[in-house]
Amino acid sequence: MSTRAGSLAGGLVAALMLARGRAEGALLAGTDRLAVIRSFWAIAACVPIVFALRLTGAAPNAGSGTSALASGRGLLHDVLVLAVGWLGFVLASHRVAAVLQRSDRWPRFIVVWNWCNVLGNCLVLLGALPDLLGAPTIIGEAAQLFALGWALWIEWYAIRVVLGVSALAAVWLVMLDETIGLMAALLGMALGGG
Repeated sequence: MSTRAGSLAGGLVAALMLARGRAEGALLAGTDRLAVIRSFWAIAACVPIVFALRLTGAAPNAGSGTSALASGRGLLHDVLVLAVGWLGFVLASHRVAAVLQRSDRWPRFIVVWNWCNVLGNCLVLLGALPDLLGAPTIIGEAAQLFALGWALWIEWYAIRVVLGVSALAAVWLVMLDETIGLMAALLGMALGGG
């Protein structure tokens, strides 16, 4: 296995272990500059998920019965909103890590966090499946709630383990991430995307 593939696989395996509550998974993530840079392939890994969410109508502003051109613009919009929100939190977390005196832990954190985002997006897509399969509304809503809850828990746990912060600080960072993502989505809507 090449070094590149090894660092990508290590980050994804680390995220999978953390998703199962196994803190030692964080040790599989690289901490050098190259590992951090390579972990941003996670954004590209989320593009097919964003595309699938748009096709299923589960993406914000996905609409129904839109033309292929409008759907393509909507997908581009969704990917740009994803990237802006993602990179916004990367920058914010770098500053917060310094304030919390955790700058030495930030490189490993961002590698793990990037790959945990892939898992979180996969969970959101899986949570949309019952609706697509015609399940009763209560089952679809429960699946979406469970998927979103698990995705948020994975992020919270990764923050707590890798940055070594209190439960409350981890909650605050998850809320910061969600707020940045919401602001990116609102900005995208204001600029006429979707």
